[in-house]
Amino acid sequence: MRAELVEAGFTELHNKQDVESALRDKKGTALLVFNSVCGCAAGVARPAIKLSLNKGGKKPDHLLTVFAGQDLEATQAARQFTMPYPPSSPSFALFKDGKLVHFVERHNIEGFSADMIADNLSAAYKEFC
Repeated sequence: MRAELVEAGFTELHNKQDVESALRDKKGTALLVFNSVCGCAAGVARPAIKLSLNKGGKKPDHLLTVFAGQDLEATQAARQFTMPYPPSSPSFALFKDGKLVHFVERHNIEGFSADMIADNLSAAYKEFC
């Protein structure tokens, strides 16, 4: 589950310092994936992320991930950057110059196809990246 995103080019954030270094006042765009062990993460979320990055066109400058339920400190720190959204995993957060500009919550993942979610993300990349 971790390897799937790492192999797709994502950097894992394991603690608060990793998250702060990756997100605080950073220039450019960053996609942060809140990964998880649930079925919708494996069946839809991770495939959608990879599909969105392979569609061509604009992409985020940085690809980051925290693993909810495993890297607790990193996940808690990352959630501070996605306020006012409630904790949600899996979920996707797109940042531009350190500011949250697009967020896809779990309820926008469950029940949707990987293609639909990838299109949503690709549109956000086109707008913000």
